[in-house]
Amino acid sequence: MLDKAYDPASVEQRIYARWEGEGAFRAGAGARPDGDNYCIVIPPPNVTGSLHMGHALNNTLQDILVRYKRMLGLNVLWQPGTDHAGIATQMVVERQLMERQQPDRRALGREEFVRRIWEWKEESGGTIVNQLRRLGASCDWSRERFTMDEGLSRAVLKVFVDLYREGLIYKDKRLVNWDPVFQTAISDLEVEQREVSGHMWSFAYPLADGPVDGISEIVISTTRPETMLGDGAVAVHPSDERYRNLVGKLVRLPIAERLIPIIADEYPDPEFGTGAVKITGAHDFNDFDVARRNNIPLIPLMDAEARMIVTPENNVPAHYAGLDRYDARELVLKEIKELGFYRGEEEKIIAQPFGDRSGVVIEPMLTDQWYVNAEVLAKPAIEAVEQGRTKIVPQNWEKTYFEWMRNIQPWCISRQLWWGHQIPAWYGPDGDVFVAHDEDEARAQAREKFGRDVELTRDPDVLDTWFSSALWPFSTLGWPDRTPELQRYYQTDVLVTGFDILFFWVARMMMMGLHFLDEEPFHTVYIHALVRDERGQKMSKSKGNVLDPLELIDSYSADALRFTLAAMAAQGRDIKLAPARVEGYRNFSTKLWNAARFCEMNECSVPAGFDAAGVSEPLNKWIVASAADAVREVEAALEAYRFNDAAAAVFRFVWNTYCDWYLELAKPALSGSDGAAKDETRATAAFVLDEILKVLHPFMPFVTEELWQRTAKRDGLLMLSPWPSAQAPRDEMAIADTEWLIGLIGAIRSVRAEMNVPAGAQIPVVAVNPDPETAGRLDRFGEQLTRLARLSSVETGAAAPDGSVQIVLGDQVMALPLKGIIDFDAERARIDKEIKKSDAEIGKLEAKLSNEGFLAKAPEDVVEEQRERLSGLVTSRDRLQEIRARLGG
Repeated sequence: MLDKAYDPASVEQRIYARWEGEGAFRAGAGARPDGDNYCIVIPPPNVTGSLHMGHALNNTLQDILVRYKRMLGLNVLWQPGTDHAGIATQMVVERQLMERQQPDRRALGREEFVRRIWEWKEESGGTIVNQLRRLGASCDWSRERFTMDEGLSRAVLKVFVDLYREGLIYKDKRLVNWDPVFQTAISDLEVEQREVSGHMWSFAYPLADGPVDGISEIVISTTRPETMLGDGAVAVHPSDERYRNLVGKLVRLPIAERLIPIIADEYPDPEFGTGAVKITGAHDFNDFDVARRNNIPLIPLMDAEARMIVTPENNVPAHYAGLDRYDARELVLKEIKELGFYRGEEEKIIAQPFGDRSGVVIEPMLTDQWYVNAEVLAKPAIEAVEQGRTKIVPQNWEKTYFEWMRNIQPWCISRQLWWGHQIPAWYGPDGDVFVAHDEDEARAQAREKFGRDVELTRDPDVLDTWFSSALWPFSTLGWPDRTPELQRYYQTDVLVTGFDILFFWVARMMMMGLHFLDEEPFHTVYIHALVRDERGQKMSKSKGNVLDPLELIDSYSADALRFTLAAMAAQGRDIKLAPARVEGYRNFSTKLWNAARFCEMNECSVPAGFDAAGVSEPLNKWIVASAADAVREVEAALEAYRFNDAAAAVFRFVWNTYCDWYLELAKPALSGSDGAAKDETRATAAFVLDEILKVLHPFMPFVTEELWQRTAKRDGLLMLSPWPSAQAPRDEMAIADTEWLIGLIGAIRSVRAEMNVPAGAQIPVVAVNPDPETAGRLDRFGEQLTRLARLSSVETGAAAPDGSVQIVLGDQVMALPLKGIIDFDAERARIDKEIKKSDAEIGKLEAKLSNEGFLAKAPEDVVEEQRERLSGLVTSRDRLQEIRARLGG
């Protein structure tokens, strides 16, 4: 006998252990002999990570797909693994050394420090994998990979060497995002743009050879005064008449006392400030491009710690040497004022780039780094999406993809860290570089060049984490070896990911897959939205609005969290998540559990040889056809990645169709004396419950698997059972009759609730001039109508009695005589008051949302919240008007 209440805490761990113990997650488990291959590669979470709501959404959607495809009989592989997360992992271990008061990494040396990281990984690196198990993720854990494991490292090595030999990897001196704390280049994704209070200072640079057309100086403005010491030019727009005669002249750079040219370039905006901008090519990304276009020297000002350096090239006074950049700023301002070149300042909100882990301002820095010629690799990846070989869902993200890819810059792939794939390059005594698979091969190359053995030094840098991640769809399947898994599962099917890594990861996987396997790594990229708090704000620790998925699982169950995320995962719309929503879907699993208990108490079971297609009772014909309709609706939604529509379809069928209507309407048969009808209804109720467990399983795997095992003697697992059929015979008369009955009962219940009819009051219903079909239905279903709509009688009449509220069902009118039961005048007054109040609120919101000032200044989530509120008010007001029309008068 089923327990009175479902206890997920006692079920989830046991069920998961059984799935894993019976090999249900392994590649090909449960597949038909002729089943097609289906593969998803998990976006590898950082090995340092813990499960957050983004992970929960992403992995829930993947798990829904792979569980669905397994039940369809496909040969499914969900490939799991973790990313070595270079800077994050190195930071964790460095902090651990500091907390334990042990020697730091430089004191330990590279080899010992890397050994300590591997040690940490073995002890603590599996946290997020275990947390994904709690969510119910059905990955093939026997194939779990790590971006630094031996096989993936071999793939990384081959790709680097091959691309270098093809001329697609090279070394160059360019600007990078430099983190002065970690002293390494970092990717744009690791840079956080924050708005902070700052200043815009204005300085004058005097013309070196005296006034021109009465102009003796040119004024520039900057938020970073310290960088003026590295200026290589002043730029003005070619169309700016004010400076036409100054182009080509020289100005004297204060403090550094260097002469720099005034140049014409499209970059300056004549309408902004003075229209003249300083060009500091070694410390600003826009300036770098201007400098390269115009052959302006790039003049570095800082070392790896963002402290000032003094060189003959920059001619900075010696007393600046070693100053922190912000101390140098104060000194520049002081000296500019003393020299008489200060021209004012204004307070300004400015966007500053911060390292997302170090928390310090990132410095654009001119350094020697390794690069990939991404422009060449991007062309086939652009064509693949243009020609529809890879589709991005929702399609609007294709525009973003094309914008990034068509304006792609060289990809900086080197990092000044110790944890990661060390770059396979060795340097000879004259600086010549030898790129090879190992040191022996590099020595052979050097011997060929020099005619003797020479000392080689390996490049200390490691590769950007995204470099190894870019190979994930094929390196995890065994490439560069032609393994059976690679031949079976590549091309993979769909990649489920967030929009923030569309360029950093998805585009790079496209480039690498096409270059090395001549095929796109996946045919579909599904981009899911963000999970925000219930007010639409981004979750952050600083705001204190972070929802922990593990806490939600503990409180409400993994199934409830999964179903909530699926139900809210509308394409292109962020999820506003509140614990109350998760609690609501916990009630859904309770509803299902109670339905199963009801069936058990009524001895419902599927007898051997039962054929649902052959049922004869109209109610049973209706529920069997409705179940097939629901399966078809879920299938169509999942195939189109409309997870919310799929969840809504199964929810409606389980809660409304099966529990609220079928089981209620079936009670007379289940308790009646007609043995044949009782047996058929018992079998049908159990059969449809089984279909529900199957179609709901991808969304709520734990409760469905538990019920599958507990409600009948079964040997196999639900997760490996066949997906239910979407085909069933349709008796249109039985379906129409049942839906008419449900529609009438629902309409009567609505009127009772809207008109405040006392719950215990029994009222008659009068069919006004019913046609023969309606009269027949009233005769057949009178007993169910009376019981479920709480009626005193079912009657017919030539006209609606006085004091009736009318219901229109199709072209038939049903009247509910409520005279003496409700006060019509009071109800009219109440509804009129509510309509008036709604109209006033609607008017205020419409005025607010038509106010351009509000739309321009209010945060996007606030505007969206107001639009949703307006939509809800309009719907509510329209409903009130319908009720008012029924009351007449």
